[in-house]
Amino acid sequence: MKDKFILDACCGSRMFWFQKNQPNTIFQDIREYDRGFIDNRPNRELHPDKSGDFRAMDFPDKSFKLVVFDPSHLIGKPDGCRMTKTYGSLNAETWQSDIKKGFDECWRVLDDYGILIFKWGNHDIKIKTILEVIRKEPLFGHRTRNTKKQGTHWFCFMKIPSKSEQSQQISTTIKSSMISDCIEKTNAMEKQK
Repeated sequence: MKDKFILDACCGSRMFWFQKNQPNTIFQDIREYDRGFIDNRPNRELHPDKSGDFRAMDFPDKSFKLVVFDPSHLIGKPDGCRMTKTYGSLNAETWQSDIKKGFDECWRVLDDYGILIFKWGNHDIKIKTILEVIRKEPLFGHRTRNTKKQGTHWFCFMKIPSKSEQSQQISTTIKSSMISDCIEKTNAMEKQK
């Protein structure tokens, strides 16, 4: 998995990707549909590289340098309609915990100093509310306007370790270096005997 350092945690049909099969990316989604699943888009299909739920991913901690999180923005919509087939729908009762779990999972699998791109359309839930749910402040973001009241928002987060985590990483690196030096010196002494 060394060459797979990007994750799209809920890729859908990869609509905003320029490279739909970007070689360093794992495209994950819980849904799967064959070509023609949308009546007005006969060539659209939804086949993730990995079937998985963004709320409980089986990747190790700190696996990815870049994570894209673009969950459904629709809340409590009926299954089977064109919009929910295209974008999915979150449960009206559990959407807040689902989004929080999903964001936390994306954060968990994101490496230190990695970037998380979070995309949200404020069709049903306003931006202020969604930021309160995820409880993280983005570095920056951008809104693309769909109508006067609705838009798609793109947020950029960076996983910057706390000072104590940075100190611990430095300490671990120094210890590893000291152990490596000690092993090298011991091996050199053994060769001289």
